[in-house]
Amino acid sequence: MNQITDKIIAQNKVERFVSRFESSYHLLACHAALPLVLTPELVNYLRVQFLKSEGVPWIAEADLLLSDLCRPVGYELYVMDEAVRTYLLHKLEQDKRFGEKRIKDIARLLLNYVKHLAKKNPFLSRKELKTQEWGAMLYLDTEQTVREIARAICECVDQAEIARLLKISKDFKQQIASSGQFQDFLDYAQLVNDALRNREQVSLEAMTSSHVVAGDELTVPKSLVNSFTTFKVATIKITETHTFEFTIATLERQSGKGKGRNKWVINRQQSQAEGIIEILGEGIELELMKIPTGTFWMGAPKSELKSRNSERPQHQVTVPSFFMGKYPVTQAQYETIMGKNPSRFKGDKKRPVEQVSWYDAVEFCDYLSQYTGRQYRLPSEAEWEYACRGGTTTPFHFGETIISELVNYKAKQTYDAGSKGKYSKETTPVGSFEVANVFGLYDMHGNVWEWCVDHWHGNYENVPTNGSAWLNKDKNENRSHVLRGGSWASDPSYCRSAYRSNNYSTLRFSYFGLRVVCVIGGSPTTLKFTNQKWE
Repeated sequence: MNQITDKIIAQNKVERFVSRFESSYHLLACHAALPLVLTPELVNYLRVQFLKSEGVPWIAEADLLLSDLCRPVGYELYVMDEAVRTYLLHKLEQDKRFGEKRIKDIARLLLNYVKHLAKKNPFLSRKELKTQEWGAMLYLDTEQTVREIARAICECVDQAEIARLLKISKDFKQQIASSGQFQDFLDYAQLVNDALRNREQVSLEAMTSSHVVAGDELTVPKSLVNSFTTFKVATIKITETHTFEFTIATLERQSGKGKGRNKWVINRQQSQAEGIIEILGEGIELELMKIPTGTFWMGAPKSELKSRNSERPQHQVTVPSFFMGKYPVTQAQYETIMGKNPSRFKGDKKRPVEQVSWYDAVEFCDYLSQYTGRQYRLPSEAEWEYACRGGTTTPFHFGETIISELVNYKAKQTYDAGSKGKYSKETTPVGSFEVANVFGLYDMHGNVWEWCVDHWHGNYENVPTNGSAWLNKDKNENRSHVLRGGSWASDPSYCRSAYRSNNYSTLRFSYFGLRVVCVIGGSPTTLKFTNQKWE
């Protein structure tokens, strides 16, 4: 999409927003366009500091953040569409009452606010705060800011961090380019991006040609040096199809009387299935299992113990093939891509990441997609249940009941004729029970709840039957999304294959995690998050 089209779309968005309220809303939108990330508190500061005498009502703050000019990216964190930001900043700069001086005043306020956040908000990392600081400093000292970003890229020893820095450079591109002095840096950033995506497309000569920013010569980033000196493809790649071997289990009731009638025998057998390995960094791999095309009955019959009306009506769904994470996303994988670990239960990086909101999960998929060059996303609810069942129709993929020898859940409770067991009261390392389903997927029951793409619906009336996500066209971004699988803190009935839960998309708890899906080669189930909607 070219810049003219972007401008027209942005202008139409802003005009629709203002027409719903009053002209003063345009002023608030212009002032809120400079920060990369907005909070309700920051928008309030902007209105009180700069627009108190302009008649902008306080309710405009909420109206702006909940409009289609912005989208939530975390708890009380919002971002404005890039084209809208550019359009509004240009309008503010051209306004004779404000102009460049007002932009610098907003930048100074933002710098002070970043210092305030550093003390107040424990959820924001130093990297996130530095990004906000750079966003303000670009309008106060462009040369120094570009120099700092360039040095950060050159000195970076981690490829996930390079991907993050390149995204920041892209977000700042309009401001950097407007000065007309830093084309060398923009060219360099593009080369690094190309090298990160496909090393063979970029020559050593191109990377080491003269790129200078404020007297500093830009060199090959440290994390890519070995790639160039050995002339090997960068480590961000997918291996050839791999055959995974694993153990599957089924539960059979042990015959007997009295207390013995509730004992279960675990029958184990070896199996194998195809998958792929995504290499994220040194020692950090993301294993994905191939889930074949198939048709299944989604939901639970009324005869299933402790089933709910939200799991009905049962209906047939045909799901196209896709790849799904062998395990829930681990703390090591999340930290490699996002540069932080929000989990409560730390210590073993093979534990699943938790305290992840739906927006956090979507952001992880977005960063993972940028990092690998492939489209990752959350599973649709139909994909999740199909993958969990693995062709079974029982409440759990291993049988009629659940036991603590196979699943991490609140085992002081029982389901059907199951027995009580060990209740860990915390997460366990992924795959630690050493039992998968027929597709080679581990921990589909218990450990952490897993977010799905779908908005929450109270039952399956009018649900899609092609495996795609069920999304509301007139959705509110703050409404709830689906969670599946149960967790370490869940009653056993909540861990059933058919059980459906939901929660607000901004909430983070120590039992909320995620599992990713990758569709290689394209599929009707492919979903892309653009312009605040899934397409």
